[in-house]
Amino acid sequence: MNKLFSKLFKKSIKKSKAKKGSIIKGKIINIKNNIVTIDAGLKSESYIPIEQFKNSNGKIDIKINDIVDLSIDNIAGEWGETILSREKAKKYETWINIEKAYNKSITIKGIINGKVKGGLTVNIEGVKAFLPGSLIDIKPVKDFSILEGKKLEFKIIKLDKKKNNIVLSRKAIILSENNHERKKLLKKIYEGINLYGTVKNLTDYGAFIDLGGLDGLLHITDIAWKRVKHPSEIINIGEKIKIKVIKFNKENNRVSLGLKQLSKDPWICIDDKYPINTKINGKITNITDYGCFIEIEEGIEGLVHISEINWKNKNINPFKIFKIGETTQAIILNINKEKRRISLGIKQCSPNPWVEFSKKYKNGDKITGEIKSIKDFGIILYLENNIYGLIHTSDISWIKNDINNYKNNYKKGDIINAIITKIEIEKEKILLSIKKLKEDPFNKYLNFNKNHLIKSKITNINKNIINVIFKDGIEGIIDIKDNNNKKFKYILKKKKINDYIKTKIINIDTKKRNIYLNIYKNKKNKIKNINKDTNYFSSIIEAFKIAKNK
Repeated sequence: MNKLFSKLFKKSIKKSKAKKGSIIKGKIINIKNNIVTIDAGLKSESYIPIEQFKNSNGKIDIKINDIVDLSIDNIAGEWGETILSREKAKKYETWINIEKAYNKSITIKGIINGKVKGGLTVNIEGVKAFLPGSLIDIKPVKDFSILEGKKLEFKIIKLDKKKNNIVLSRKAIILSENNHERKKLLKKIYEGINLYGTVKNLTDYGAFIDLGGLDGLLHITDIAWKRVKHPSEIINIGEKIKIKVIKFNKENNRVSLGLKQLSKDPWICIDDKYPINTKINGKITNITDYGCFIEIEEGIEGLVHISEINWKNKNINPFKIFKIGETTQAIILNINKEKRRISLGIKQCSPNPWVEFSKKYKNGDKITGEIKSIKDFGIILYLENNIYGLIHTSDISWIKNDINNYKNNYKKGDIINAIITKIEIEKEKILLSIKKLKEDPFNKYLNFNKNHLIKSKITNINKNIINVIFKDGIEGIIDIKDNNNKKFKYILKKKKINDYIKTKIINIDTKKRNIYLNIYKNKKNKIKNINKDTNYFSSIIEAFKIAKNK
């Protein structure tokens, strides 16, 4: 009997053209104990779990007497029971909508519900689709988790129903939206217009701002009037900001933006506001090997060069004496409005020690100091109050031999006297002289007449020249061209270095400080009168004249 009923039921199903997978309509006649009872006009009622009637938000959206689409899942059972599925019917409807969206290139909505290798999964009304990572956005997305659970619009770029394969693109939607917004923006954009944009990306050289379908570059030099190391000091990714279009290239649609241009340029009246020598208080914003930067006001910074930090210490380390953020005093030294540079000085806030020194001493004054160091170019002398003076080699002595041997005659730590010859305040230099403590011994020879006799000590001998030195250290030259050849050969043969010979002055070169001599020899090979100095020689001559007149 049961078998007969089953055969009859199957025949009736065939007559109604109902078969497995077919979509039919059914009426909800009861909802009880999480089971929905359906009357689909078949031989018996069907029962479907209520879970299959939840919408995309997880809520039950049906009531009694509603007509719904159902899928014949199976025709079986000895009692002619037909198994229906609301879930499969919904998928069927969804596939129809998906195919329609694909064929007509329209968008479709779905919920991102998971992460898989290479991208994300999307639930489109119960149908699973794949969203590749490269097609999520127009820019790389580092954190996929922020998108999970979001309902978004997508474009279907690949569809294979047999393989149940659907590939989506969110990037295509964004590009399409951007293109629409871009066209609208390009119609109204011009240089000088103020716009709102979202900070899209930050780089070392600036920031890219999304203007709504069009990106603009905000260069780091146009972010603020003050010096900016990195855009992140002023703006952040995702932040919405007001900016000005400072340049617009219509040919390639490139936009240059400015943030600082929204405020008044603080450099316009800088000269009037901060005259030279104005004392200011500012905050240290940066420290470098060559000095430090001080913020005078918002957008205005000045540089204190290492040479302008301390009057006396030229090798100062800025990192050891300054801290970023601390306040310090400085003096305006120079303003270059065109280059937007301000030179500041910290040392000028205290008295200039060289000016103070020049008030206390003048050129020609005698001063005492300690030898700090001995160099090839001279002697460095410590004077007072961390001020040093230089005794150049040419100012150490009037005597060449003493100059050549000054490193042996002086040592570090010696206390010596010197004469101030020049005070150079601007160059912060003081020149000194040891030799000017005494009269130049060369001067007394300027009073000698030609043929005055001098006792000379040989210091060097060669074929053409004999170098000699006098008792006071002044040197002389005996040249063969100025002497009798026999006398010269006689000296070369009979005399040696450190021997004394009789000479007489024939010429004096004041510029080169050279005294030229002749070899003197009387008939008896004796020198009766040899002057040791000018006064002695003159006295002998005067005495001789007086005796002759008597």
